Amino acid sequence: MHSSGATSRNVSAVAFAGKLALVKPNFAYCKQKSIKQTGLIFKIECGGRLVAVGEDAPDFTLETDQEKQVSLRDYRGKKVVLYFYPKDGTSGCTTEALEFKDVADQFAQEGAVILGISKDSVASHQKFKEKYQLPFTLLSDPESKVLNEYGVWKEKVLYGRKFMGTERTTFLIDEKGIIRKIYTKVKPEGHAQACLLDLTKEPMLFLPE
Repeated sequence: MHSSGATSRNVSAVAFAGKLALVKPNFAYCKQKSIKQTGLIFKIECGGRLVAVGEDAPDFTLETDQEKQVSLRDYRGKKVVLYFYPKDGTSGCTTEALEFKDVADQFAQEGAVILGISKDSVASHQKFKEKYQLPFTLLSDPESKVLNEYGVWKEKVLYGRKFMGTERTTFLIDEKGIIRKIYTKVKPEGHAQACLLDLTKEPMLFLPE
């Protein structure tokens, strides 16, 4: 097994190796600064913070679109699709949300819940959810605490201007709270279906074809 320079940024946590078989998966995926290889362990460092496949998903507590406080640990016993997106109502974020809506029943049949997180306010989430009749929970992280915890609050460049923003990223988390898959730089179209297909795999890992 070896890594290559080919990337598939929106379909796998293993962006540098396509699909990767690990005996004990521990692939950290964050800002692409450096890669360390030790046996079958791959890590990408992100400002000293490591978010890795095979490790516990960082717990958090945020306010929902229903103005309730929920924690990730509240969903133990269920699979969780935790997706981070930039902003309510924008084109890409609407496409992503609607595609998750279209397959929400199928996720439920797999014992999975969908949680969307952005910096938007609770009021913004309420309007977004009501407008598109989204059947899943949206969480508000206005201070970017969870965004930073998961390494998705990153520097971006647009027309030569640098700014901080949310990198569209999704984490598949199993019933025990362990991260099983990470998608970075997600393209909205087809992403929900890709998550659903991966979620049905036992175990929830990519293996070489």
